[in-house]
Amino acid sequence: MELKSILEKCDHTLLAQTATWEEIRAVCDDGMKYGCTSVCIPASYVRQAADYMSGRLPVCTVIGFPNGYDTTAAKCFMAKDAVDNGAEEVDMVINLGWVKDRRWDDLLAEIRAVKAACGGRLLKVIIECCLLTDEEKVKLCEIVTNSGADYIKTSTGFGGGGATREDVALFAKHVGPHVKIKAAGGIASLEDAEDFIALGASRLGTSRIVKAVKAMGK
Repeated sequence: MELKSILEKCDHTLLAQTATWEEIRAVCDDGMKYGCTSVCIPASYVRQAADYMSGRLPVCTVIGFPNGYDTTAAKCFMAKDAVDNGAEEVDMVINLGWVKDRRWDDLLAEIRAVKAACGGRLLKVIIECCLLTDEEKVKLCEIVTNSGADYIKTSTGFGGGGATREDVALFAKHVGPHVKIKAAGGIASLEDAEDFIALGASRLGTSRIVKAVKAMGK
């Protein structure tokens, strides 16, 4: 697979708690230079990054991150605030306690509410696969399909596990045709990237692919 076709599926990501503007700006520079599909950064830097890049690359941010147990009202506020600040894409974390309580209607209602708050921008739904059973993952594929969200996403990268090939294959089997797949967390090499894309992922949340390409250039 050509490098260009891998890089154009990458959300070049920096979500570390200690991320500084200098580091975020470097991610923006690399994202633009290497033709990534977006940069995924903390909400507090969205406005600054959007202004800095002036439309040259979409800004993605995360809400309810990484634990997902904020109230629906709080998530909706965060989503609207992010969009108002210039985010073109929003990645939300579901309420995992509600999954364990089997509150399926509440989960569906929350995703729909956040999607509405995004004002037409892309919404990706993080279900944190490493904390779920396969039965729960399949049920969430159904819920995300019915919610109007644009993507289902494997992981935050902060939950103790990242994307697996098995989970991406499971998503591909169970989501509706209009729902795309984002693999995130632990994607460390170009081989990993190619595998996830071949299994059905159309987005990759990663900081390491650009680093790998830069290392090849050196």
